Amino acid sequence: MNFISKEYAVFFAVAFVGWWALALIRPSFARAGGRLPAGWPRILFLLVMSYGFYAAWDWRYLPLIFGSSTVDFLLARAIDHEKDARRRKALLTITVVLNLGFLGFFKYADFTVENARLLWSFLSGHDVGAAEPLRLLPPVGISFFTFESMSYVIDVYRGDLPAHRSYFRYLLFVSFFPHLVAGPIVRPRDLLPQLERVPTLTSPDGAEAMFVIAIGLLKKVVIADQLAIHLVDRVFERPENFSALETLAGVYGYAVQIYCDFSGYSDIAIGSALLLGVRFPPNFNAPYSATNLADFWHRWHISLSTWLRDYLYIPLGGNRGAPWKTYRNNMLTMVLGGLWHGAAWTYVFWGFLHGLGLGVTRFVQRSREEAGAPKGKPLMPRPLAVFLTFNYVCLAWIFFRAPTFGTAVRVLEQIGTLTTFHPNLPPVVIALLALGLLSQFLPRAAYDRLRGTFGSMPAPVQGAMLFVVAVVLHEAASVKAVPFVYFQF
Repeated sequence: MNFISKEYAVFFAVAFVGWWALALIRPSFARAGGRLPAGWPRILFLLVMSYGFYAAWDWRYLPLIFGSSTVDFLLARAIDHEKDARRRKALLTITVVLNLGFLGFFKYADFTVENARLLWSFLSGHDVGAAEPLRLLPPVGISFFTFESMSYVIDVYRGDLPAHRSYFRYLLFVSFFPHLVAGPIVRPRDLLPQLERVPTLTSPDGAEAMFVIAIGLLKKVVIADQLAIHLVDRVFERPENFSALETLAGVYGYAVQIYCDFSGYSDIAIGSALLLGVRFPPNFNAPYSATNLADFWHRWHISLSTWLRDYLYIPLGGNRGAPWKTYRNNMLTMVLGGLWHGAAWTYVFWGFLHGLGLGVTRFVQRSREEAGAPKGKPLMPRPLAVFLTFNYVCLAWIFFRAPTFGTAVRVLEQIGTLTTFHPNLPPVVIALLALGLLSQFLPRAAYDRLRGTFGSMPAPVQGAMLFVVAVVLHEAASVKAVPFVYFQF
């Protein structure tokens, strides 16, 4: 059930009306002899709706998300009650093995078998023959809900969070439909307390939610999809058919596409949750205006980057100890982060490039500090730093987008021809590309003022503006909807 489909609009309308109707009649349930704790009807309703949302993708995987959530809930309670350190660690190990085992089996089984076959063929000196692939279709969103559920148990083990008492609220935390299939990766400390409270929806919150959803839809349908259809997909399918200028535009176009696609999804998720009285943390902050790779990862897919920092980089040792250990930890974190995105060596190499870039960034910063340079003093003018960072990120995006290393090499070779004819760059494509890039430099205060202005308008004016947005979306929508990029992860 795609966020930009009519089915989702109908689904959300039912969820919205049912959720708030049950919230309004909450006192009558509380007076029913105290047998039903306040809030359970609406929690159960939204849990059923969320499972229905997931079933619309593939109902066969419902037992997986239900089973993994149940196991993690029970293991977290066991850890919380256990006093023996070794038993607590054993229970945590069970959680990690089960979660990563589910993830590995469904997402990396064929990848592992094929690479094991290639390695064995190399070591033995003869071809052992191709293994029959399992051809498993990974459950949609498995990378996201696995990380969320696993982080909850880890937080309980660390003592950062008490084991949650409500089983159904925990199931809803994992399956809450706005963030279920493509994030953001919402931490238990951010979402569980909100599910405990009586929800509220003020007029400013409602206006903010509609504004954010409209922006997300415009990013996705008007910018991301159009660039994908009219430029990016064509360039990465046959780069040899395009000039160097057109190929480079295709690479920049993919940078804009994946940002507008994924941040657009996050906007719709954030707005949908806010209409249900739940506030998600932001997931993007103008990442292409970053001045170095560390700054980029503070701005891009913030929920994933902070998850990797807190549950992988810091446990590995972070920046403690010798400098080489910091570089090692950076590299391991980013390579595993690349592998998290997909079962392909191109993703791993994308992670390697970011690990390498982060290592170089840290080395330069450390060297300048040891030489006595004032901390925080920029190495170069900001425009140059932004330009270099953006282009390095785009270099890495080539391997992220290309289906094979061969395609990535052909893209780089075509850029190296330095040809400049550009019949495949019509004005509308150039305009969308420019709009996507220039939006990165819109001051945050200006965006906040625009959102505030929309919120202060009378309801009829807001409705008229949203109607105009709907018309634009209808005219811009392609015949075949382009799937959200992060649905595959």
